Amino acid sequence: MLAPLIGAAVNGLLNRRIPRQAAGLLACTTVGISFVLSVVVFLRLTGMPAEERFLSDILTTWMGFGRFQVDLGFAMDPLSAIMALIVTGVGFLIHIYSLGYMAHDDGFQRFFTYLNLFIFAMMTLVLGENLLMLFVGWEGVGLCSYLLISFWFNEEANAAAGKKAFIVNRVGDFGFLLGIFLIGVNLMPHLGAGEGVFSFKVLQHHAGVLAPAATAICLLLFVGATGKSAQIPLYIWLPDAMAGPTPVSALIHAATMVTAGVYMIARMNFLFVLSPTAMQVVAVVGAATAIFASTIALTQNDIKKVLAYSTVSQLGYMVLACGVGAFAMGIFHVMTHAFFKALLFLGSGSVIHAMSHEQDMRLMGGLRKKLPVTYATFLVGTLAIAGVFPLAGFFSKDEILWKTWASGNTVLWVVGFIAAGMTAFYMMRLVVLTFYGENRAPEEVKSHIHESPATMTAPLVVLAVLSIVGGWVSIPHFMGGGAHFEQWLEPVFAQPEVVHHAADTAHGAAAHAADTHGAEASHGSHDTTMEWILATASFLWGLLGLAVGWVVYMRKAVIADTLRKSGGGFMYRVLHNKYYVDELYEAVFIRPGFRLSRDVLWKTIDAGLIDNFLVMRSALVTLLAGSVLRIFQNGMVRFYAWSISIGLAVFVIYLSFSG
Repeated sequence: MLAPLIGAAVNGLLNRRIPRQAAGLLACTTVGISFVLSVVVFLRLTGMPAEERFLSDILTTWMGFGRFQVDLGFAMDPLSAIMALIVTGVGFLIHIYSLGYMAHDDGFQRFFTYLNLFIFAMMTLVLGENLLMLFVGWEGVGLCSYLLISFWFNEEANAAAGKKAFIVNRVGDFGFLLGIFLIGVNLMPHLGAGEGVFSFKVLQHHAGVLAPAATAICLLLFVGATGKSAQIPLYIWLPDAMAGPTPVSALIHAATMVTAGVYMIARMNFLFVLSPTAMQVVAVVGAATAIFASTIALTQNDIKKVLAYSTVSQLGYMVLACGVGAFAMGIFHVMTHAFFKALLFLGSGSVIHAMSHEQDMRLMGGLRKKLPVTYATFLVGTLAIAGVFPLAGFFSKDEILWKTWASGNTVLWVVGFIAAGMTAFYMMRLVVLTFYGENRAPEEVKSHIHESPATMTAPLVVLAVLSIVGGWVSIPHFMGGGAHFEQWLEPVFAQPEVVHHAADTAHGAAAHAADTHGAEASHGSHDTTMEWILATASFLWGLLGLAVGWVVYMRKAVIADTLRKSGGGFMYRVLHNKYYVDELYEAVFIRPGFRLSRDVLWKTIDAGLIDNFLVMRSALVTLLAGSVLRIFQNGMVRFYAWSISIGLAVFVIYLSFSG
C-alpha cells in the first residue's frame, strides 16, 4: 500500500526536476509492486482455512479516550483481497497505458503523482481495518478525483467538472458521516475494554445492539454510496468527469472511486441485512439508476459520455445485487466490470488519440481497418458488457438478474432485464458510428489517423483477455461450474448467529432469506429449470439488442432518423439533454444557493452585520474611547497635579458625608 504513496511523494516533490521517463517508470513500478504484494497476500489467504482467512496489522491507537478507541490499522480478508487485486491490477495496466497517452503532455510528472496518490487512497479505503480508516480513503479518492478530473484546469469547463464532482460527493459524504456518528452513539455504551468502536469485526459482533437503529444508519450510509457510486440522485458528477484525461476516466470508472460505494455496502452487509427497508431502498435505487442511465446513453454523441452513462447503469446493477442480498454477485460484477469498462475507456482513448482528440462519434467512422487492435479489443469489451456468453459480463450480470428474480423482486428483474437490452443496443450504436461506414472527420484529421503505440495497445489486449475469461472463475452450479467466486466470499457474507437473531428480532426475515438464497442455490438444492430459462433469455436478449443496433445504425439508418423525429423530436431532446436534471438542479439548488450565499451570508451577515456593525462599530467605540483618554494622558505635570488634587478633594468630601 505504501509503494504508490512513495511514488507519489517522489514525483510530487521533484516534479519537473525528474525526467519524464523516470517519473513514468517510477509510477508504474510502485503500482506493479503493490499488485505483486497483493497477489502474494491473496495466495497466503488461499492457503488458510476458509473461516480463518483474515490478516490484520494494527500499527497503533489512532484516537483513544475513555471507551472511545480507534486503531490505525489495516486488514485483509477475501473481500478486501479481491478489491486490492482489482485496484492494483487494473490500475497498473492504466498506468502503463498512460505512458503513451500522456507522453507529450506538459503535466506528465504531475499526472503520475496524482495517479499514484489515487491508488494509495483507494488501497487505504479497501484495506482499512475500521470504518474511519475506510472514510480516510473515501475522502482521499474524492480529493484525487477532483485533482484528476480538473487536471487540464486551464479550460474553465474542466475546472468546473472537477468542482462539481467534489461538491456533489460532499453532499453524499455528509450523510455518510451522520451514519458513522449514529453508529458510534449507539455502540459506545456496549463496548468492552480494548474494543475499537468502528472496527468491522467489533461492529459485526455487536450487530444486535445496532439493530434498532439499523434502518437510519444504513440509509445514511447509502447516501454516501449514492455519491461515490453515482446513483440517483447524486449521479450527476460522473458524466462530467469525462473532462479529465481518458486514463483518469478508466481509473475512476473501473478500478477506484465509483466502486467505493458498492464496496462499503458489501463491507457493512451485516448491518444492511438487519433492515429490510434499507435493503429495498438500495435495490430500487439500483434498478432505477440502471434503466435511467441506459435511456440517456441511447442518444449521447460523445464517445466517453456514452461509456460514462453505461458505467452509471452498470453500477446500478451492482447496487441492485446488494439490495437483494446478493453481495457476492455485486462484487463479482465490480470485478468483471473493471475488466471490460477499463478496456472500453482505454479503447475510446485510443480512438480519441487517433482522431486528434475528437470525441464526437458523428465525426468518426471507418476506423476498423486503421485501428485493428483497438477495434478488435473494443469489440470484445462491447460483447462483454452486452452479456454475450461466455464472456465475463454474461456471468456476473446474469447472476444478478437471477438473484433478483429468486428474491421475489419480479418488477426489479424486469427493469434490469430491459436495461440489459438497452445496454447492448447503445453499445452496438457506438461501435457502428465509430468503426464502420465512411470516416466523417475533416481531411486534416484523416491524414493523421493511426494505431496507438504498444504502450497503449498492450494493456488493451490484456484487458480483452480478462474480459473474456474473467467470468469463468464463478461459473454457476446449474451450468456445471463451482461458483468459486461466491464460495471465496462466503466467509465474509455468512452472518454469525448474533446477526441472524437480530435480523429475526428486527423482522428482517425477508432480508435474511435474500441473503441465504444464494447459499441454497449454489448447492443445487432447487430446480434449475428457471435458471436455465432466465439465463437463455438474458443471452438472447443481449444478442437481440446488438442485432437491432447493427440494423438501425448500419443497415437502416432511416429508422434512427425516424425515431429521432418522432413526436416532433420531443423524446429525443429529453434523452439527449439527460432529462434536464442538471437544469433542474441548477434551478432548485444552485441558483437559490448562490442567492442565499450572496444576499444573506455575504451582504447581510458578513458585510452588513460583521463588517459594518461589529468591526466598524467596535472601531468607532475604540476611537472615541481613545479620544477621551487622550485628554487625561497628555504629558503635562501641572495637569496631573491638578487632577490629583481634585481627586483628593472629591474623596475627602465623600468621606465627610459618609461619616
